[in-house]
Order: sequence, then C-alpha cells, then structure tokens
Amino acid sequence: MPGKLFVISGPSGSGKSTVVRGVRKRMKDVSYSVSHTTRHRRAGEEEGRDYCFVDRETFERMIDEGAFVEWAPVYNDLYGTSITGLRGQLEAGLDVLLDLDTQGAAAIRKGFQNSILIFLFPPSMEALETRLKSRGTDEKEIIEERLKKAREEMGKFVRYDYAVINNDLEQAVEEVKAIILSERCRAERVGAALRRMFDLPNI
Repeated sequence: MPGKLFVISGPSGSGKSTVVRGVRKRMKDVSYSVSHTTRHRRAGEEEGRDYCFVDRETFERMIDEGAFVEWAPVYNDLYGTSITGLRGQLEAGLDVLLDLDTQGAAAIRKGFQNSILIFLFPPSMEALETRLKSRGTDEKEIIEERLKKAREEMGKFVRYDYAVINNDLEQAVEEVKAIILSERCRAERVGAALRRMFDLPNI
C-alpha cells in the first residue's frame, strides 16, 4: 500500500521546519522529502537535512527537466520538491512529511489529491514578527512584506485539513504526531473494509 503524504504549511516564520524536525525525531518511521532551494543556508541548517542548496542555474535547469512536482519563487529565492524522490518514497509505502510555503502546498494538493494538509499558525502576529527579526537575515522592508503576506495566508487555512498553533513547540509536535497516527488508523480501517468487501489480498 502506498504511503501517505503529509504537508505542513503556513507563513514564513511559523516554525514549519522546526516542527517537522521535532516530529521526525519522535517518529522514526516517517520519511522526509528535502526541498531544493537557491537561498543561502541559515545558521544551524544542514545540506541534505534541511534543504538541498543549489545555485539558480542548477534550479532553473531542473525546472526545464520537469524535476519538480511543485516549485515557486518566494521573495528573491526559489524552492522546489523533487517529484522522483517523493514518488519513490510513497510508492515504497513510506509516509512522507513535507514543510512547504502555501503556494507549494496548493500545488502538491493538485498533484497528490489524497495528501493531508496541515496549516501551522504562529501564536500571534507579534510573535511572528519577533521570530522573523531574530533571524537577522532580512531587511525591515522584507519583514513587513512577509508579515503582510502572512495575514493573507492565514485567512486561507480553511482550505486545509487540520490547523495547529505553534505556541509551544513540544505541543505542536505532539499535535502533528497525533494527526499522522489518526490518519494512519483511518487508512487502515478503510483498507480493511475494502479487502473484506471485495476479497482483496493484504498488501
């Protein structure tokens, strides 16, 4: 049986990558598809763990080759998810966790209609602004632009299957973990019912 695809999305600074790392530490059987990006590595980020860091020329060549299931420009950088890696993991029966911006999540839902979308909220706009400033990587104008976009993105959370508020990291991680376990149980129940109804073999 193919694995399930879980996508954590939300505004920049909501803590998507941090929550995903926390879930992966607690759930060793959850795989992760590392996104490609043209942006510079931030402090503490590792090649192959957080992102595959490539130059713009390489990224654009990958676009031309159809290497991405989704890709998008985000401010002055490009982000994309490899279609080969993602499909390979799912077809191997692995549940896969992604953290994407809201553009990427919308594109993933088109390509993978059974994906589970989880919207991650910051605790408040004030907390979000503090997180963005603490990075020390963006000018004041960029931060203001990110905050404006965040308000727009948060209004679209109703398009998602679940919403989690990242007020406390441990709690947010546990809530995402519970969502994954619940969706697994639901898939198992549906699969078992279909096998009984149609006398299908276990896979």
